[in-house]
Amino acid sequence: MENLMLGYSSCKVIWTLLITILGYTSCLPVGDDSVCTAEEVAKYSIVFVGKWSQTAFPKQYPLYRPPAQWSSLLGVTHSSDYNMWKKDEYASNGVRDFAEKGEAWTLMKEIEAAGEKIQSVHGIFSAPAISSGTGQTFTELEAHSRHSLVSFVVRIVPSPDWFVGVDSLNLCEGDHWKEQETVELFPYDAGTDSGFTFSSPNFATIPQDTVTEITCSSPSHPANSFYYPKLKSLPPIARVTIVKLKRNQLGLPGSQPNLTAIGNEIDDSVSETPLDCEISLWSSWGLCRGTCGKIGTKTRTRYVRLQPANNGTPCPNLDEETECEPDNCV
Repeated sequence: MENLMLGYSSCKVIWTLLITILGYTSCLPVGDDSVCTAEEVAKYSIVFVGKWSQTAFPKQYPLYRPPAQWSSLLGVTHSSDYNMWKKDEYASNGVRDFAEKGEAWTLMKEIEAAGEKIQSVHGIFSAPAISSGTGQTFTELEAHSRHSLVSFVVRIVPSPDWFVGVDSLNLCEGDHWKEQETVELFPYDAGTDSGFTFSSPNFATIPQDTVTEITCSSPSHPANSFYYPKLKSLPPIARVTIVKLKRNQLGLPGSQPNLTAIGNEIDDSVSETPLDCEISLWSSWGLCRGTCGKIGTKTRTRYVRLQPANNGTPCPNLDEETECEPDNCV
């Protein structure tokens, strides 16, 4: 009987240990990111650089009401159980409000709810807005070994629902934190507004579409502000650099990276995007003018829809004349 009880107790202990291990494992991040075994907490600086210039993006470049600019940056450190946004998936209500209007309230509530329910969010960080298309902003963030992924969004202003950002960038590599990560950023469409241009009026997409990357040929419509059919790809519209902050032996912040240098290190090589002249269709021919019994002339015209820039194809003649026989001769 004692042997039976001893065997039962041993099985109970083993079963308890198994449940404990399985429970711990279920709390670990799952998905594409491997388990991070680095020291628990790491601090980073994050520098966002806007590269949205009239030279790189000459088509319909916003100069006023409002001019080209960037919203504040809003981001989180999290596990793979959470996605702030994801390409080819539907944007949340919070991302929709942020991408369309720059309103962060709903998105903040979504982030807080994810942190409370599944403990998938470690921290929220933000950086001030940039009042022009080019410039930089920065802040600091804290990553945890169980929350080593970084995501953020920055709205393109003005735009229907366009933004740039990073989705689940892993700052941990096995047993150590990465020293620096730099990512070139390209525009995304949140899939909630169907406007084609920076200044398009509000035109809700019904039904809602998924988040898609905007390219030089997609959406394939000449009216699109990013439509450059002669390019193979758009130049990056922004860049983010994330640098690990060092600590000295006393645990205090050590010498920090030169954030201004990080922001300006490749700004000298601004790409020039050629923009070809765009013209209207010909008007109808005008009346034939001239003396009765002699050859007369008539003309038609067209106008410039978009002026060329950066050595793009120049505009052709805007009027044309041809011979005709005068009408209504007396």
